[in-house]
Amino acid sequence: MAGKLGSIVVFRILRKTDSTRTSRFGKLLFGYTDWSNKGRYSYERPGLLGTIPHRKLIRGVIIVETEDVSKVISFLGKHGAEYYVRAVVLEPEDERAFKRKAQSER
Repeated sequence: MAGKLGSIVVFRILRKTDSTRTSRFGKLLFGYTDWSNKGRYSYERPGLLGTIPHRKLIRGVIIVETEDVSKVISFLGKHGAEYYVRAVVLEPEDERAFKRKAQSER
């Protein structure tokens, strides 16, 4: 009963990275909410994972579809993060999460 394959990416920022670079890395990867006019207006600023169906398990661990892993690896390498990638069999809840994210992007 083999399911569809995906990739699990485990990453971390190197310890000597200052908090400004760490914060910027997180915003570029995950996106963030930007507030203006004293909190009156909010704007969603998408990160890389806003364009890629993914499932975040815990801090520094995400599951992506195999065809999208090269984008994530490229981003992590560009920002000097340490990372490990392995193939995994996607669980049904992973596939549902990917479908929901893909539908919300339309």
